[in-house]
Amino acid sequence: AKEALVKFGPNKIAGEEFLALNKVKDGVVTTDSGLQYIVLKKGKGAQVKPTDKVKIHYHGTTIKGEVFDSTVDRKQPYESQANIFVPGFNEALALMKKGAKYRVFIPQELAYKAQARGKLIQPFSALIFEIEILDIIK
Repeated sequence: AKEALVKFGPNKIAGEEFLALNKVKDGVVTTDSGLQYIVLKKGKGAQVKPTDKVKIHYHGTTIKGEVFDSTVDRKQPYESQANIFVPGFNEALALMKKGAKYRVFIPQELAYKAQARGKLIQPFSALIFEIEILDIIK
């Protein structure tokens, strides 16, 4: 992690600056953990529990707007347990209800931290997702 911080420290700084500017924008809510989100569409019914299986659409980008993964672009929703993602994504899901759509801004410490994931997610990268809960599967 120390070597990664030397090489990729600018990513951490860029993410922190992005989130500092973002948190004062209209509609942005910041949780105690530092996760930021905007409610694009309120859901109805039960809130997602970590043990629930969910059917979701998501669109993930870097803070520069580069798309690294998108079920929306693939036109194929994703089904999974609601607690298998990075901590910030898991936290966002737990805030949502069926039918909800949020834009979430995940600080690097709630994402992959010092790990790289593919070409676009470098160590210490903050991430942005639009997440829509299509269904909670019991």
